[in-house]
Amino acid sequence: MKFLFCVSVLSIVGSCATLSSKERIQNIKDGISIEQPQRIQKYANTITSDELKEHLYKFASKEFQGRQVGTKGHRLAASYIKDFYLSENIPSPISDTDYYQEVDIKEYDSNYNNSENVVAFIEGSEKPNEILIVSAHLDHEGIDDNGNIYFGADDDGSGTVALLEMAQAFNQAKKDGYGPKRSILFLHLTAEEIGLHGSRYYVNNPIFPLENTISNLNIDMIGRVDKIHNENPNYVYIIGDDRLSKELHYISEKINDTFYNLNLDYKYNDENDHHRYYYRSDHYNFASRNIPVIFYFNGEHEDYHRITDTPDKINYPILETRTRLIFATAWQLANQEKRLAVGQ
Repeated sequence: MKFLFCVSVLSIVGSCATLSSKERIQNIKDGISIEQPQRIQKYANTITSDELKEHLYKFASKEFQGRQVGTKGHRLAASYIKDFYLSENIPSPISDTDYYQEVDIKEYDSNYNNSENVVAFIEGSEKPNEILIVSAHLDHEGIDDNGNIYFGADDDGSGTVALLEMAQAFNQAKKDGYGPKRSILFLHLTAEEIGLHGSRYYVNNPIFPLENTISNLNIDMIGRVDKIHNENPNYVYIIGDDRLSKELHYISEKINDTFYNLNLDYKYNDENDHHRYYYRSDHYNFASRNIPVIFYFNGEHEDYHRITDTPDKINYPILETRTRLIFATAWQLANQEKRLAVGQ
C-alpha cells in the first residue's frame, strides 16, 4: 500500500511538472505581441532586391580582390561600408568619422596583418543602454596562387549588404519619428574565415558592455538555395535560436508567421548535427558569453568557398525576403516592452 501510494504521488508530480512546462511555453507565446506591425511592413518594404543587387555587384567585385583579412582588398571593402554609413548619416558609436574597431589579428594568427571591424549605430529612444547586435562578416578568401579571385558573393557579401539595407531602413524610421526603443549596433566583422577572430576580438573588447547586449542576429550566407530546397526556395536555416532563450525562438517564429511564411528549417540546429554550424560563424562567440543568438544561413552549395561564388548566382528575391525577415525580427527585439528573456 505504501509503495503504491508513492508511485501515485510521483505520477501526479510528474504530470504536474509536464503540464507546468507546457504552461510556461504557452505563457511565452501569449506574451509576445508584435510591435507596430504596419510600421514593420512599411520599413521592411524599403529593403529591395534592386538595392541589394546594386550593393553586392560592387562588394563582390574584382575591385575588392576577395577581401582577405589584412589586405588592400579588405581595406577597400571596409571603406565601402564606412562610406555608405557616412552618406546615409548613420553614425559610428566610436566617433563622428571613425567607423573602425581596429583588430589585433596577430594576437590570434601571426600569418595575417591587422584588420578592422566596421561599426554603425542607431541609438535607442527609450532604452539606449540595451543593445541589439546585428552582424555579418565582411572578409573572404582573397586571391589564390593562380591569381583567381574568391568573390564571396554569398559568403558573406549577402550578409554584408543585408546589414546595409537594414541599417538604412531603421535610420529612415528614426528620421520619421519611429526610431527603435533599444539601440542597434550594425557590426561588420573581420577574420571570420580564419577563425572567427573579429567577433572574438569584439567580445573581448566590446564597444558596449556585454551585459547590455540583449541578442546577436548573425547573418552568414543568405543569398542562395541549397540542393535540398531546389523545389521550394522559400526557406532559411535557423540555428541557435532556442539554445539560450526560448522566447527568442517563439519571437522568430511569430514574426515569420505574421509577415513572411518562410520555411524556417531547423535541420542544422540539432545539437548532434555533424556539420557543427552552430560553432562555425561569428554568433558563437556571443553565445559563449550567454548572449542569445540566431544564425541565419542558406546552407552550402556547389560554389561554397570557390572562385565561382559570384553575384550573378544570387537569388535576389529570396535575399530580399530573408533580409526583411531579419529586419522584422530585429524591430521586435528592439521595440518590445521587456528585454528578451535568457533561459527557459
